[in-house]
Order: sequence, then C-alpha cells, then structure tokens
Amino acid sequence: MIYLDYQATTPLAPEAREAMMRWLDGPGGDGFGNPHSPHRMGRMARAAIELAREQVATLMPPGGRVIFTSGATEALNLAIRGTGRGLGGSVAVSAIEHAAVLDTARDLGGCHVLGVNARGQCDPDGTLPGDTRLVAVMQVNNEIGTIQPTADWYVRARAAGALCLCDAVQAYGKVPLAAADMIAISAHKFHGPKGVGALWLRDGVDLAEVQTGGGQEFGLRSGTLSPALIAGMGAAAQLARERMEEDAAHIAALWHRARDLFADWQLNGSADARWHGNLNIRRDRLDVARLMSDCRNVMFSAGSACASGSGRPSHVLKAIGLSDAAAKSSIRLGFGRYTTMAEIEQAAELIGAAAKAQDI
Repeated sequence: MIYLDYQATTPLAPEAREAMMRWLDGPGGDGFGNPHSPHRMGRMARAAIELAREQVATLMPPGGRVIFTSGATEALNLAIRGTGRGLGGSVAVSAIEHAAVLDTARDLGGCHVLGVNARGQCDPDGTLPGDTRLVAVMQVNNEIGTIQPTADWYVRARAAGALCLCDAVQAYGKVPLAAADMIAISAHKFHGPKGVGALWLRDGVDLAEVQTGGGQEFGLRSGTLSPALIAGMGAAAQLARERMEEDAAHIAALWHRARDLFADWQLNGSADARWHGNLNIRRDRLDVARLMSDCRNVMFSAGSACASGSGRPSHVLKAIGLSDAAAKSSIRLGFGRYTTMAEIEQAAELIGAAAKAQDI
C-alpha cells in the first residue's frame, strides 16, 4: 500500500516508539507508575513528562508554557472556552478553520467568520467586531495546505485588545511557528502517537478551568497524564526540530514531482503560500468515490478526514469559491518524511489511469 494521507495522521517515528516503550512496562518493571504519585516510580514518570514538556517547548515561541491534552481538539476547546467563561464578546475565526474551532466558537455564541480569498488566505485587514475577545486563525490549513498570515493576525488581534489563538496542528515541526497567545498541536501529525497533544499558553494569559477533577496540568486540565504518550510526543518533537530542514527539502522535491505528474489537474489553493506536503487537486466531473475504490491500494483523502463520510462538500473548498460539483471532484494527497519518490510516481500512475477511465 502507498500512504498519502499525512494530513489525517503520520506514521509513528521509530524514535518516538522507542521512547514510549519503557513507560508501557507491566509487572516487574518500573515504568508504569502514576506521574502524580509522590513515590520514586511516580517521580520517575513525572521526570519523563517534564523532559517531554521541554522538548515540545523548543519549537514554540519563547515566554510560555506547554499544557498537555488528549489532542488538538481538547487543546482548542480549552483555549476557546477557557478564555470565554462568562466574558461574552465575539470570537472571530477564519472560514477555513477546523471544526474543532468553528463548532466550538459557534457553540459559545458570538462567532464571527472571517472570509478567505480564492488562494485560501484570510486577509488581516478584514473587519473585526468591536467586542472581539479572541481571534482564531490556523497557520497551515489541513485540507488545502495554504499558509495563513498568522503573524499579521496576531498584531491585529493585539491592536483590537483581543487574544490570538493559532491551530498549528499542520505546522508544528514543519515550519517555524508564528507569534500567538495560544497554540494548539497534536502529536500524531508530526510522527508522534495518537491520543496526546498540547496547548501552548503565553505567559500572562489566564485560562479558566473547563473540566473539574484533580487539578493536574497547572489546574487547567484535570486527569492522569500518560508518560508513554507524552514521552513519544517529546521524542517526535525533538526529531522534528533536528530534521526540519532535511524534511522540508525532501517534501518540496516530492511536491514538484507530483505537480508535474498531475499537471492536467487543477490546484486548489495557493501554489506558493502553502506547505508542500499537501496537494489538493480537482478534475472536472470526477467521481471521487469510484476513484478511491479503483485505487484502493493508494491511501488518499476526498477531503478532511474529520468530515469524511458526511456527504457534504468541504467547507474549506466552498470558502475559496468552488462550486459543490468542483469541491466534490477534489482529492487531497498528503506526503512527508517517509514517502519515497517511487511511491509518488506509482500513485500518480494509478490515480491518473483510474481518473482517465472515467472520461466520457
């Protein structure tokens, strides 16, 4: 099988798996202790978590702290709900945010959606409501790969007296992160394990607790932490930092080859302001469900993995001006560190042949 769905999840790095194994010990081992226990095994587990916290923080802006969560969805909920408890005001979000941002902002009320242009970018000169308390603009879009002007939005939010939240799930470990007040990430998007993520919180930003319990994670996120998952996340973060330039060069080479091989397909989103590990393309009248069935040994996406199976056209593709038909005739190819050039070429041959078989 050829795996081209890196936006949905990435393969676990061997280094991350190795870092996890000790903390999965059974009877007779010393790595299964509760990190919140005061005895020696608990302190050992806690030390592993604090090391990982430092490893994750090295790719964050200076002057903040890392709060571990179960993933980016929880981190984004903590940020949006934790800054809005009893305050009211508007939450301004780009039209191409992940559902974890859009649905949470709508649930709180006062959601103001910021439009994007045909390139898939949110203009920082757009209008903000006068009562805006939070601006949420992601750095790299998960469906079309466009890079947003998040640094400009941070400046704009500060000028409006609002906080700035950045969903950096697709950016962390791949590109330098832009300034923000809060940054959400998920380990399995940069070759770490599933089930763990983090919210980075700038010093001086106050959050309210959104779930009650034992008061772990600075009193903001209750629940027993998993040393194994967090150690794997820390190792993946360290590896991403060490390999960032090497990975980017490899992925850019894959992108340019893929663009040549799919030259007769139309690109969705900007060709320039984008992460090269994402190729979202369309072909008129393409039956994507049939294409995926005909190419079952190539793992790719018809849109966001979180919305697949809904039958609805992608809200991201609609936001950049595509019709329902064009959105439904689009596919997303995602590749990364462990993708080979031969896999890109073989996948392009299989997908191209299957697509041409549909031509009337």
